[in-house]
Amino acid sequence: MLVSVAICNRLAPNAGRLPRVRWTAACASILFLAATARVSTPAQENSPTANAASQPVITLEDAIRLAQASEPAYAAAVAARRSAGLDKSIAVAQLLPNLAYFNQGLYTEPNGVHGQVGQFSDTADLPKFIANNGVREYISQGIANETLGLGLVAAVRRADAAAAIAQAEQEIARRGLAAAVTAMFYGSLAADHKLAVAQSARQEAADFTKTTAEREQAREAAHADVVKAQLVEQQRERDARDAQVVAEKARLELGVLLFPDPRTPYLLKAPEAPSELAAKEAVQEAAAKNNPELKSALAALAASKADVEAAWGALLPSVGLNVTYGIDAPQFAANGPLDPQNGLKARNLGYSASVTVNVPVWDWLASEHKVKQSEIRRDVAQVALTNTQRKLIADLDEAYSEALAARDELTSLDESVATAEESLRLTKVRYAGGEATVLEVVDAESANVTARNAREDGRVRYETARAALQTLTGTM
Repeated sequence: MLVSVAICNRLAPNAGRLPRVRWTAACASILFLAATARVSTPAQENSPTANAASQPVITLEDAIRLAQASEPAYAAAVAARRSAGLDKSIAVAQLLPNLAYFNQGLYTEPNGVHGQVGQFSDTADLPKFIANNGVREYISQGIANETLGLGLVAAVRRADAAAAIAQAEQEIARRGLAAAVTAMFYGSLAADHKLAVAQSARQEAADFTKTTAEREQAREAAHADVVKAQLVEQQRERDARDAQVVAEKARLELGVLLFPDPRTPYLLKAPEAPSELAAKEAVQEAAAKNNPELKSALAALAASKADVEAAWGALLPSVGLNVTYGIDAPQFAANGPLDPQNGLKARNLGYSASVTVNVPVWDWLASEHKVKQSEIRRDVAQVALTNTQRKLIADLDEAYSEALAARDELTSLDESVATAEESLRLTKVRYAGGEATVLEVVDAESANVTARNAREDGRVRYETARAALQTLTGTM
């Protein structure tokens, strides 16, 4: 601003040679340009280009990793898989002996009658409650229990199959999330590119309006050309605003999965060229080995078979083993009082063991009906497995055909963009030479915009189809 004032001061001595109005206008122009430059400096510092260096660059792999840490459905699948793993550990623990350390002290009011309670005593008062062993009874025992039966073994197999189902469901959720993030990632990237296309088209329309105005002034074009160019420019302005809204919406939707604050600015980075499509034979081989839906169906069939075994286990005998070691005596001690007749003390510390065999005899056919129920569910699981296998074959062929068609279409769209750009260039040259009409230029501009937007949609279609194919093969 000070420099501008100095320039005006230097012009002051020559003001007499110039009309006063022209001298005033020159100074005003200089001051206005200086003020504009001063005001525009902070705006340039806050522009997206200036802040691009501070924004995080997000690749597709980064987006998938960040989404896995914040997406609730995937978090629920992970929690279910971890919980199923603990259920398996619990079922295995039921097959192993369990240990307990039991301690108890009992006091019962004596009934006034003396008698023996299992060891020597001069005053062995008997308890009033005949169910109790003595007036004072102390129990301190370590107890080991073990139960053997087909039902417990089947429970372990059932828990193992449930863990496999949960793991497969987690993989399904992970691949589904990866496919969804891929579609959103390339959708947001395409929206940004379409915004750039709209802004470029708006600038081209403005330049064409200027060209038509210049040709009108040179009496080389009619005023109708200027009107048509202005209408197209106005439409391009509206298209650019709509593209801006679509791009911001796509970025916010993706930002919900990536950042605590979805308004966080970020940049998306993807390879310039789309990834290659694998051969169909390799895709089929990978799908046969790594398809989570097939693994889930196989695990569900294994779980139903385990249910059948558990139902049969209720019809078979079960064996229980118990070993107890410790004391159950009138004294809380390893030894009792001294016997004066033989000079020996009673040994309170000892063990006991028991074996229990439980043989089912009759339960009004309830167990037999449970066996039939489990067999019915097993048959349904077998049908579901067969259907999953058939559906996998159909989905695989469908997904591969879609990816193949999208790849070929993308190649064709690249050629169309090059053709449309060349057509626009030639049409503009012909219009400048008076050989083309304004309608031909407008049509060429529209065809160029349509081709470039279609190429972005084609890239999204191909990447989405490829992600859907990778969800079946597990190669993502």
